[in-house]
Amino acid sequence: MPPKRRPPLGQHFLRDSTVCARIAVAVAASPDIGVIEIGPGQGVLTEELLGKGVRLTVIEIDPALAGGLRERFGDRDGFEVIEQDILKADLRRVVEQLGVERVVICGNLPYYITSPILRRVFDVSGLVAQAVFLIQKEVALRLAARKNTRDYGFLTVLCRLHAEPELLFSVPPGAFQPPPKVTSAVVRLAMRHPAAVEAGFVEFARKCFTHPRKKLRNNLADAYPKDVLQEQAELELRAQQLGVTELIELWRSLERSQARANPAVHAAGPCYDCAES
Repeated sequence: MPPKRRPPLGQHFLRDSTVCARIAVAVAASPDIGVIEIGPGQGVLTEELLGKGVRLTVIEIDPALAGGLRERFGDRDGFEVIEQDILKADLRRVVEQLGVERVVICGNLPYYITSPILRRVFDVSGLVAQAVFLIQKEVALRLAARKNTRDYGFLTVLCRLHAEPELLFSVPPGAFQPPPKVTSAVVRLAMRHPAAVEAGFVEFARKCFTHPRKKLRNNLADAYPKDVLQEQAELELRAQQLGVTELIELWRSLERSQARANPAVHAAGPCYDCAES
């Protein structure tokens, strides 16, 4: 028997209606809040969402799938298909066209671009009430991790700057066609408002986790002068040992120290709010 042909974009289509129903419940959107579904594929989750009477915009890159969705659901009120790569879509404009203040974003995300999609959603987090995503369980655990655990890393910090993550339930490979080789999970991200995150801290956090086994002093050696680094006892720790608020405070302290050392070319970044991880 010849092997089954894989979908052209490597998709793993969600086919389990029970899982879709649980995701739709987790979305918990009322009709006056728009919903954006990323990668609807064959429309199994789409059907569950439309059954709740929400205004739904789906973003689908595959022309054949997009056409099938229009044919199947095109007569539903408030339904729209955007045939585009999610990594190129203007999410802010999509929200504006829905005519609502905030939206719920959901979807079965492709494993290989989960992180870039999350970053695009975080970029418009002020317009998003919550996000409910079906993703690889390994990534879901990283999003919901706590400090001093093996899953805690840069992606955790980036997520917690914008949202409070909640791991809802696991999804076995058999819920998909074709089945992936790994277990998936549904995660809910309750967005923080406002989420004013300065790029300077994000880059700082990225450097902190460059080599997770190394001490912070080593990871930040090329970012600050030695005399500035010597002032901070926390730099003897590893990044995984500090929660988000602690990392922010460390960044502020290092920026202040560097500003004092070279006030003509450097200024400390402004403060912003963020919950502890």
